[in-house]
Amino acid sequence: MAYDKQKNGSNKRPTRPVKDKQANDVQVNVGDKLLITIKRLGINGEGIGYYKRKITFIPNALPGEVVEAVVTAVNPKFIEAQIHKIKQKSPNRVEPQDDQTVGGAELGHLRYDQQLVFKQDVIRQALEKYQPRGYRNYDLKPTIGMDEPSGYRNKAQFPIRQQGDQLAVGMYKRQSHELVDLPKISTQNPETLKVVRTVRDILQALQVPIYDEKTNSGIVKTLIARVSESTGEVQLTLVTNSPKLPKAHQFIEAVQEQLPEVVSIDQNINKGKTSLVWGDETKHLWGQEYITETINGKHFKLSPRAFLQLNPKQTARLYQEAIAALDLTHADKLIDAYSGVGTIGLSLADQVEEVRGMDTVPEAIADANMNARDNGITNAHYYVGEAETLIPRWADEGWIADALVVDPPRTGLEAPLRKTILETKPEKFVYISCNASTLARDLVDLTKVYQVEYIQSIDMFPQTARWEGVVKFSLR
Repeated sequence: MAYDKQKNGSNKRPTRPVKDKQANDVQVNVGDKLLITIKRLGINGEGIGYYKRKITFIPNALPGEVVEAVVTAVNPKFIEAQIHKIKQKSPNRVEPQDDQTVGGAELGHLRYDQQLVFKQDVIRQALEKYQPRGYRNYDLKPTIGMDEPSGYRNKAQFPIRQQGDQLAVGMYKRQSHELVDLPKISTQNPETLKVVRTVRDILQALQVPIYDEKTNSGIVKTLIARVSESTGEVQLTLVTNSPKLPKAHQFIEAVQEQLPEVVSIDQNINKGKTSLVWGDETKHLWGQEYITETINGKHFKLSPRAFLQLNPKQTARLYQEAIAALDLTHADKLIDAYSGVGTIGLSLADQVEEVRGMDTVPEAIADANMNARDNGITNAHYYVGEAETLIPRWADEGWIADALVVDPPRTGLEAPLRKTILETKPEKFVYISCNASTLARDLVDLTKVYQVEYIQSIDMFPQTARWEGVVKFSLR
């Protein structure tokens, strides 16, 4: 199978060059029905074909299929359409378990072994776009999948809204603000769904005001439940439009009675209309301040805003791959950049003289240092700040790392950090990426000094088009 590539670090529609002027002149209107043969999958998992040489994107269509599609949008360089009827079905098509009008299951109709092939090819296509040094010779290892690719998401983070007489909790339809109430999501840990839906019912029974986006009024915006796979403990957070939480005592009592698995309740304040889920202020309301997760034999306490990968089983495998790639046989000093709560660095602390890590979220750094103490690790220290600021400062003070692991967000490495890495040249270097496109972009700079030994794709998010991988470098 061949698959399309992403233009940049976002999931926006790629605007590939049109093949010729004739494609620009194609006359198509919204509502028209087109017969399209699907050639490949796009970066978001959508089917891609051509109508009179004009690229056409069709969600839920698979390579090799012939579909009758209804045009939903017409752009100068591409057409968007929806399946009306499948005329010729792919042998790799399966019945999806989830509602595909919302996000999070865009590959649910594709056989799982072929999802893994797709994710290996995502990085290949990104490399072909950015063409870092030597990319044609990179060893792209087959994607590591899951034995059971369902029920893996340890956190549910769902908006809650009033719909008529009832409260709905779920996800928005794609490219809309229409909330779909979801009683079932195959990728979610069942405990997280149970908690958010029971909390919805408690809020409705207590008549706690629910946020209204149109009027920017009401209180409760989002319900967040995170479960520890190792203990079964659940951490519940209510994101609110104000510091007030009416009937808080009755709410806590109802949760204690109906959801004994919930051991921690917090309130995060995020005022007004915003695309951000979390606000800056979090208040602890009841119970434990943390839940604890165990990964590769280390125990990690998690406060509500602390980052941890959403798939515990694959997280353990991801870190094992990173540890193997670092090959710390003689490293003395390790930097754990974008450290979160210290999961990677603390897993490696017994193999080095000292670990230093950093993150820009103060709560995460507090958790990382606490996790070091709780695991009896005395040679790991975590700091609030940006890697591109702290690494040169430490170097000026005489502390120069010979090993580096980075695990940045989807935006990849900031340009100042890429420059810092090229200047300090740590001998051992591993890059954990969650975005093939920004990784390929970063490799253009990094391969000026480093050689890519291999890229190992890992399926952290089955049924989705999301990609994750580990890159092993060696100095040239």
